[in-house]
Amino acid sequence: PHPQPEREGTFHRGSGLNLTSGQYTAPVAGYYTFTATLHIVRREQQRKRQPCKGNRLRVLICVQSHCQQNSNLETVSRLESGGDLFIISVSGVLYLQAGQYASVFVDNAAGSPLTVQSGSDFSAILLGV
Repeated sequence: PHPQPEREGTFHRGSGLNLTSGQYTAPVAGYYTFTATLHIVRREQQRKRQPCKGNRLRVLICVQSHCQQNSNLETVSRLESGGDLFIISVSGVLYLQAGQYASVFVDNAAGSPLTVQSGSDFSAILLGV
């Protein structure tokens, strides 16, 4: 039997994912494929301000909360001034030792408050050891 999802609408198989902390902890050392798709909303009152040239958003999947180069997955997206809902995805393969965790980070250089909406997802699948 598989653990029951902790909230409606989630599929959860295995013990590595902690929905409270947002971390996936590797049960065994190996290569894992990670995917995160975030539905992000920019606050309406902020959107009415003059758009700035640096409206960019980085989404990262980092191991042990260390987001330096070569130990993370990263995507950068430019937030267009006309919209208020953005869907940003990042995916790839990372090597984790048993007991190490990976989690999603959002680096907001857009200058507007952002909210990650329900419907966003984060997954990890063991590819091999």
